[in-house]
Amino acid sequence: MKTIRDFDVKNKRVLVRCDFNVPFSENGEIDNDFRIKGTIPTIKYLVEKGADVILMSHLEDGKSLDPVWKRVREYVPGNIKFLDNLRSNKGEKENSDEFAKNLASKADIYINDAFGVCHRAHASVVAITKYLPSGAGLLLEKELLVLSKVLKNPDRPLIAIIGGAKVSSKAAAIKQFLNKADHILIGGKIANSLLVAKGMALDGLEEEEKKQIEKINITSSKMHFPVDAVTAKGLTAIGKVEKGDLIFDIGKDTISIYSDIIKTAKTIVWAGPLGFFEKKPYDKGTRKIAKAICKNKKAFKVAGGGDTIAAIAEFNLEHSFGHLSTGGGAMLAFLGGEKLPGLCALNYYGKD
Repeated sequence: MKTIRDFDVKNKRVLVRCDFNVPFSENGEIDNDFRIKGTIPTIKYLVEKGADVILMSHLEDGKSLDPVWKRVREYVPGNIKFLDNLRSNKGEKENSDEFAKNLASKADIYINDAFGVCHRAHASVVAITKYLPSGAGLLLEKELLVLSKVLKNPDRPLIAIIGGAKVSSKAAAIKQFLNKADHILIGGKIANSLLVAKGMALDGLEEEEKKQIEKINITSSKMHFPVDAVTAKGLTAIGKVEKGDLIFDIGKDTISIYSDIIKTAKTIVWAGPLGFFEKKPYDKGTRKIAKAICKNKKAFKVAGGGDTIAAIAEFNLEHSFGHLSTGGGAMLAFLGGEKLPGLCALNYYGKD
């Protein structure tokens, strides 16, 4: 795989795929620019080397990228060009050759610095590499260096903490972690879905969830589930949660059990909050687990995903982690051993 340093970029038009899909507040302000800051070293490198820099990204819901580009200019003043929201063109998600050719016509070199979308076979990630000399940016290179060590040679015990909302986005990773991790701690809405699959009388599963959960050996001794939970009614033993009850957080006994396991770890991978951390008092589980992770000074700690990074920032614990990944789904897919389409397109795995 070539990197940005393998190209003579002086006076060349360099098209950079960024992942600036950042969260916005209700008044339209950027809530957290973690992903933007991650790509700034690549942009500065290109500007300093005399490249004609063109940036592209996507935002959900067809939003304008103008606030993002304004923030980029605050970090890197200069003559940088910006493209419209990639997902405003249906060819992006379709991995359209026609759309990729259109993008490629604007540049001489393509740089992928968007680790967070490398698990997506989209035109600006995959098809475009057919039409331009291509390589990885500084952020993507850093992500791969750090995560490769965790994937191939982690210090043990390796503990994965998996939370968040969608079991469908993390089922494949959980399955892979059953082969790689020593313990998997489950929380968030994902825990609800897996507990239903284990026979608990909570709300039913959607058909897609059932298909995904069938891939996971949920009876493995490596899998750890909440033993109590905080519902709208208060703290409840998990076996006494009734159908229709909304679970907002893990309970104090679960926090204690998970914290004890975390103490033993030499490598920790965290993806997904353990509860509805945005609203107090339901932030307690995520906050206490985050602090338990940070108290373990001997472990190498990796976290990824928008909500996870937001929680870590909320608790002011960013500096306690060895690596904060700009990818959520991409990080889990990579660590789970999947071959990511965006990396295949850059020949990261070697030519097939």
